[in-house]
Amino acid sequence: MCPIQSHVNPNHSLITDTLCFGGGSGKIGADDRGRSDVDREEGLTGLFLSTFEKQLDAKRRIVVPQEFRALISGPFDGVVCFPSIEADCIEGGGKALFDRYLGLVEELDFGDPLRTALETSVLGGMARLSFDTAGRITLPEGLCELFGLSDWVVIVGLGDRFQIWDRDAFQAHRSAQREVARTGLAQMRAQQRAARAGVVA
Repeated sequence: MCPIQSHVNPNHSLITDTLCFGGGSGKIGADDRGRSDVDREEGLTGLFLSTFEKQLDAKRRIVVPQEFRALISGPFDGVVCFPSIEADCIEGGGKALFDRYLGLVEELDFGDPLRTALETSVLGGMARLSFDTAGRITLPEGLCELFGLSDWVVIVGLGDRFQIWDRDAFQAHRSAQREVARTGLAQMRAQQRAARAGVVA
């Protein structure tokens, strides 16, 4: 397996994290990939992946990556967006993401403070943004002001959802998340080694 590589496409202002399997060429032939490679490849289907830089125009429009548009299905041709609960950015996705949050809300009793908070933050803050003929969406003015989105933004795929960040804010966030990942993985591996050795961490 080749490592994840980041590169910039100057024609599309695109930063892509490229995932490839198999030999050094990054291409998979029918005769040289095993079942595990196929399983991993199929596991990528239906996920928002990679990181893209886009520039807002004067009307707050951005082009949604074609890879993301192809994954979104629902009763209208567009995406749902709302203020992220976990970070200072916009969170978005398709009907599957909406259904996931709605299911989470409905697990809680009516009037539960957490349910009310989720309803206010997610359902109350949600906007349906339709694609135009160029594959663009127009970000709501309120969300742009809330998160300081005025020029270059970053669209980050997170599997079943994506986030839209101010470019500079995302650089700081990504650095912090890498540190969280490093620390968390080190702790998890230490616990696994202790468990194999029969020692309670």
